[in-house]
Amino acid sequence: MTDAEWAVVRPLLPVPGWLQGRGGQPEAYCHRAMLDAVRYLVDNGTKWRAVPADFPPWDRVYAFFRRWRDHGLATEFHDRLRGKVRQQAGRDLEPSAGVIDSQSVKADAVVGADSRGFDGGKLINGRKRHAVVDTLGLLLAVQVTAADTGDRAAAQTLLARVVDAHHRLELVWADGGYTGSLIEYCLTALTLVIAVVKRSEMRGFVVLPKRWIVERFFAHLMRTRRLVRDFERRTSSAEAMIYWSMTLLMTRRLARPRPSRG
Repeated sequence: MTDAEWAVVRPLLPVPGWLQGRGGQPEAYCHRAMLDAVRYLVDNGTKWRAVPADFPPWDRVYAFFRRWRDHGLATEFHDRLRGKVRQQAGRDLEPSAGVIDSQSVKADAVVGADSRGFDGGKLINGRKRHAVVDTLGLLLAVQVTAADTGDRAAAQTLLARVVDAHHRLELVWADGGYTGSLIEYCLTALTLVIAVVKRSEMRGFVVLPKRWIVERFFAHLMRTRRLVRDFERRTSSAEAMIYWSMTLLMTRRLARPRPSRG
């Protein structure tokens, strides 16, 4: 991270338990070094054991990643950054509309048969990332499943989580894969409107209203090399990697110099 990024990040970090009198010991390495190591791994796609020697030892970095994953600290940190980005853009902290879609990616050999499948539509053997983003393209929630999991089945649990966390959410745009009983379920059980944006009959590339926002989100994920395929044994680790990828985008956006108005 640059100094400008660290200045933005530091006040948003979760407070360690030992500073709040909840027990435990001070960590041996500073948070900036740990964050830089995890961000380097996500952005460059290296193995844990191949983390450069300039960072803390790889096993300490992995222990930090695992602790933040298991205690929800990575998600908490990500959500605080998202709130700052929305404030900077002049938006409310909580979104009122979003976009949902899924992305199938190939899985590495370490991914077990219990969490991988074959997507017959995309002809991909691996996992599927189901994501809901706001109208700025910022992640609201993600769920990683086997690639043969249907979009509508995953959307029920994912949208329930999103609505529970974001009470102002009223409208979600989706593609034709989310039609059917899901629309009625969301309206009655979640008080959420699903607006299906259908593909145009025109040939060639066409920018579809609102759906391009989530497509841009998936394009960003593919620019972080750890996410070009799924290398994680656990789906929770795969989800955490996605949250870390989005922190890269948001810290850079927050640290970007604003144009002067004169």
